[in-house]
Amino acid sequence: MIRKDINKPAMLYAAEEIYSNVSDIKLKNPDISVIEAVEMYIGSKSYQSLSSGEFHNELLNKLQKDKIPKKTIELLLVQKKVVVEQLKNNEGSYFAKSSFPLSNSQTTFGLLWRMCESYELWCKEINDTKSITLGISE
Repeated sequence: MIRKDINKPAMLYAAEEIYSNVSDIKLKNPDISVIEAVEMYIGSKSYQSLSSGEFHNELLNKLQKDKIPKKTIELLLVQKKVVVEQLKNNEGSYFAKSSFPLSNSQTTFGLLWRMCESYELWCKEINDTKSITLGISE
């Protein structure tokens, strides 16, 4: 779900999407680690939307209606390309007899982790510590 916030840099929408979903997984499964929550995120509906480019297409459509600068659109297109390329590596990688995805790609996991960390760092920068639920950036 893309929440429009004119004060948030456009490049953080994808990070917020990942962070909020990983945070929900952790909240629903308090006994798992943050690492396991990130691994469980892989293969989710949100992950599929990001890895297919659908998330960025929807975001760009919404932001273009607000006539955002061309440079911002160009940066979002670069982000989309990187995200799609790095997240597609894990498609179809699941444990046998289970729907739990394998996190066999360090690149994929690393991208998700860094995006969550970026979101937390932005929250710290704007003094929004209540939105920091995973403690990745500590």
